[in-house]
Amino acid sequence: MKIIDPIVDADLDAYVDGELDVARRIQVESYLSENPAIAAKVMADLSIRGELRLALVNESAFGRPETRDAARRLERGLAYGRFFHAVQRIAAVTVLVAAGWVAHTSFGAFTATEVAASVPAPAFVEDAVRAYKTALVRQSVSQPMTVYKPEDIRAATAVVMPQLPTDWTIADVQIFPSEFGPSVEVSLNTNDAKQLSLFAVRPGAFAVQSVKHMALDNAEVAYWQIGDVAYALVAGDRTIPLDRAAEQLVRTLY
Repeated sequence: MKIIDPIVDADLDAYVDGELDVARRIQVESYLSENPAIAAKVMADLSIRGELRLALVNESAFGRPETRDAARRLERGLAYGRFFHAVQRIAAVTVLVAAGWVAHTSFGAFTATEVAASVPAPAFVEDAVRAYKTALVRQSVSQPMTVYKPEDIRAATAVVMPQLPTDWTIADVQIFPSEFGPSVEVSLNTNDAKQLSLFAVRPGAFAVQSVKHMALDNAEVAYWQIGDVAYALVAGDRTIPLDRAAEQLVRTLY
């Protein structure tokens, strides 16, 4: 059996004391089968532990109170000994950490500078970017549908769509399948001929989330959620004031 988590002295002590769960106990026994010298020491500890417990419960053989008291003291001594060794290991680690901290404060950090972790995109944002790129391909090879009627879309998909600015023109409207029902992608052109995509979907969870912004796969995305419908406004041009446009769409949904 290959042990992923190494066996340490604390595991051996817990094995002797019967404090391991079944899975860890099997791992320790496998380790002992490959290390006879350590196994012999553990078996000796188990033997002593068994004899001490027998001394505590078998009054016919060890009936004198002095004997039982001595057995209890010896059993506690074994436990305290293991505890002391564990404390020694912890103290050694603490000294090393303290030394490292002193070196850090005295000479500066020895590691690379911190890198900020990126926030993972919600699943519907990734779907929105894929729909945006699909729409770009579709517009180049087929005749798009340019009729946008929010009430008809809601009746067909149960997705509430916002009112669009009057100076935007519709380039295409598509319905995509998704996990929790149809999603809607509307390809748009602004008054200065820049391309946008409005994506709406039911993500399967109720939430109220204000407009957030992120860059994903060479696209800029402003996304938000109102109730059980999530929205994403996607563009490939960073100069478009995407968040401001998204806030304008949000106001039409209330």
